Amino acid sequence: MGILELLLIAVSLSMDAFAVSACIGLSVTTDRFSKAITAGLYFGTAQAVMPLAGSSAGTLFAGRITAFSGYIAFVILAVIGGKMIKESLGKPDKSDKLNIDADVSFRKMFPLAVATSIDALAVGVSFAMSSVNIFAAVGFIGIITFVFGAAGVQIGGMLGGKFKSKAEFAGGLVLVLIGVKILLEHIGII
Repeated sequence: MGILELLLIAVSLSMDAFAVSACIGLSVTTDRFSKAITAGLYFGTAQAVMPLAGSSAGTLFAGRITAFSGYIAFVILAVIGGKMIKESLGKPDKSDKLNIDADVSFRKMFPLAVATSIDALAVGVSFAMSSVNIFAAVGFIGIITFVFGAAGVQIGGMLGGKFKSKAEFAGGLVLVLIGVKILLEHIGII
């Protein structure tokens, strides 16, 4: 597998992470750079670990996970996106204004990172069946996804400050739509 093919795979795998990071960035009000780095690390690490796990576990394990991956990703993204939509429609009070900043805690970021990287598990299986240096490949995928994840938070953050609750609503809607897209791809409709 050549560097161009690997780059295309890395960019493709990082698109969901970029979109979710941009949604996170929509509600960043303080310390955007630090939160961008944090999101990039979560998404980059998950995108690197999943193909490594897929390659190591082989097709049997990946086949079982892949059978449910679309459903898992859909549920996680729909729940988080739905929560964002609900919060954007609520009446803000003084305590909401103090706590509006994006949450990049383990509790929020870990499920998002897993949901956006499940497809990388199957990519890892394909790596196991081809002559690819798995460590170079997962390192490359992790770095590309880190950059896309960090950039997504920065871009979302630039837009979020201007639109506040509309941005949070849009971000939640995008997460739900990404979940629906993953589900439709999984069941073969698109």
